[in-house]
Amino acid sequence: MHIQAAVDRLNSLLPLKARQEQLPPLLKHLHQAILESLIMRGEPLSNTEIAERVGADGVVEALLILGENDLVVLNAEGTAVVGAYPVTVEQTAHKLRVGANTIYAMCALDALSVATLFDTEVSIMSRCHVTAEAVEIHMRGFELADVKPKDVCVGIRWQMPAGVAAHSMCMEMVFLKDSEIARRWQGSDADSISIFNLHDAIRFGAAFFKPLLPGRTSS
Repeated sequence: MHIQAAVDRLNSLLPLKARQEQLPPLLKHLHQAILESLIMRGEPLSNTEIAERVGADGVVEALLILGENDLVVLNAEGTAVVGAYPVTVEQTAHKLRVGANTIYAMCALDALSVATLFDTEVSIMSRCHVTAEAVEIHMRGFELADVKPKDVCVGIRWQMPAGVAAHSMCMEMVFLKDSEIARRWQGSDADSISIFNLHDAIRFGAAFFKPLLPGRTSS
């Protein structure tokens, strides 16, 4: 699948940029600050920090709006941020090291997108969705510094999110240890399942996520 076609398809299912653009400027900037905090500090903004931006009386409404738009993922009580695509503090199959911090990605595509957002070094520790074999990837911005196994692919089973995308659609956006396993996972369902090599997946993820942080990205 062509990269732009993949971006368009994902935007039709999870239109993060369109939802962000519909927010009032204050909430748009809050969303960007939450995302930056997660990636660069390894934790979301606290409610106290959010209150400094929207006022103490505005925290509940801000969380409600961002959560209802699935721009952030909230805790079970809906009272605090735990994630913002592409990263979360909830444990997933995709563990990331960003500087001295440990954080998690929502899915394989998200994991490959983090290094490109701030042109930074990221180590990804994940596993093959089919074989459970360890997958280790070290990135510097768009550069793949090290990949194990060498032929890792990303598979996406396209589907509408059921509720929060991080807990539904993202579960079927996975690493696959090599192209043979990827073809087996795809089977004859090429319309619903797409396979990407790592270089294409990185370009895809960057094209999807970089618009969320204009002026903070580099290629």
